[in-house]
Amino acid sequence: MSDQPRNWDKELADIDRVMANQGTGPSVPVAQPGTGRAPAAGPPETGSVRRRSVALTWFWVIMALALAAALPLWPYEKACGLRLMFFLGATAITAVVGVLGATSSWANRRGLAQVLSLLVIAWAGVIGAREVLPRIGYASEAASWVCPADLPPPAPAPTSQPGSQPS
Repeated sequence: MSDQPRNWDKELADIDRVMANQGTGPSVPVAQPGTGRAPAAGPPETGSVRRRSVALTWFWVIMALALAAALPLWPYEKACGLRLMFFLGATAITAVVGVLGATSSWANRRGLAQVLSLLVIAWAGVIGAREVLPRIGYASEAASWVCPADLPPPAPAPTSQPGSQPS
């Protein structure tokens, strides 16, 4: 390297002049400062593609909100057994749809959709934890994963017939 100091004002003026001559700016992707790599050059995004991706974002977010609102209204018993597994599956699906909404809203820069999706993910986690934690021994009240077997009905008590006498 040379020991001569650089005249930054002159170099920046040269850059400004080159940019002014190009008109709209550089057509070649320029590396972002600090990243060390050039951004991917792709086709410009059209309006219909943009609208479709925004609509898809809101579809995932509204679907996640509907599923999250339905979880506390689960119509079946969820204390144990297969019905508990279905409830936990519905909780997992709600979390996955929330993640899809969060990912899509992040990509499309939709702040409200992002916040709502993250709230759905947290809500699904709380609902799922409320059912799982007692079954793994973390809560004060223990619950089981499987339902207890139904006991056979008790045998009828012997009754004495009216005409017979006990011996």
